[in-house]
Amino acid sequence: MTRNFPLGFHIGAATVFAFILPFVVPSEVLATEILIFALAAIGCNLLLGYTGLLSFGQALFFGAGAYFAGLMSIHLPFGLFTVLLISTIAGAAIAVIVGFFSIRRAGIYFVMLTLAFGQLGYYIAFLAEPLTGGEDGLLSVVRPSLTIPFIAKFDFATNTSFYYVTAVTFVMAFTLLQRLVDSPLGSVLRAIKQNEARAEAIGYQVRLYKIAVFAFSGAVTSLSGALYALMLNFAPLSNIDIETSEVILFMCVLGGLGSLYGSILGAVIFLLASDFFAELWPRWMLLLGLMLVMIMLYMPGGLWKSVCSLFARLSGTDDTVKKGGANG
Repeated sequence: MTRNFPLGFHIGAATVFAFILPFVVPSEVLATEILIFALAAIGCNLLLGYTGLLSFGQALFFGAGAYFAGLMSIHLPFGLFTVLLISTIAGAAIAVIVGFFSIRRAGIYFVMLTLAFGQLGYYIAFLAEPLTGGEDGLLSVVRPSLTIPFIAKFDFATNTSFYYVTAVTFVMAFTLLQRLVDSPLGSVLRAIKQNEARAEAIGYQVRLYKIAVFAFSGAVTSLSGALYALMLNFAPLSNIDIETSEVILFMCVLGGLGSLYGSILGAVIFLLASDFFAELWPRWMLLLGLMLVMIMLYMPGGLWKSVCSLFARLSGTDDTVKKGGANG
């Protein structure tokens, strides 16, 4: 449904969502967390939803961004923009390395390679205690300020100010990635997912495209990890654990594959449900698991596809959705 909309529409939609979010969720911290994990889910969707690559190594990029941002904020006099930029580039570089080796295998072997790289990153972070804090995580992470020469210096010590930094970053990243998936590159990625052999036969360098999408996925996931560490003032070891990869993957599938809007919706529902169930019952993860099972059984295309199908039926354009127009 959203693929044919102009870029201005996507910018406006992301801006409105980011503006109203803190007013409709219980806290600004939760609103910030939703935007952060929405970016992480989008990074996962670039691989799985658009290219058909199931990766269990997303926590490697998320944790790398967290550690890079944390270490720079503690030891180097860099501003916020520089910290986020370097963390994003570092994540992209790590993803290129992981992608270069992982795409040499397909199917279950590809999945296991991404899992192995993720676990390798986890044990490196665990053993490098003088640098990363080991099992205790990286403590005393501070939020760098943003200095505009000759104009002003902005600090982000409050949750409100940091939310709006995250919101601006989210809108910019979402806009760029929406432009990416609507571009000819996005069409090639979809072609690779549908029939890799045919895409290669008509002349596309499939391996290069896969490495490129790994780089984009690693960059946006690392950016989200950096924001998460700055939000918490702490980079826990769990950021790079397989459980984080599972959470990101859940959000991606829950919202709907092949849709950036689906990734956002998946993050919103997952985190709001987690927050609600945690207050409702100590064994809240059981309730969350049951909810996910029900959604997977009765909404196999994800929440976003169901929302688009409902809208199409109400507006009388159901055939558009059936032809694949629900992708974002």
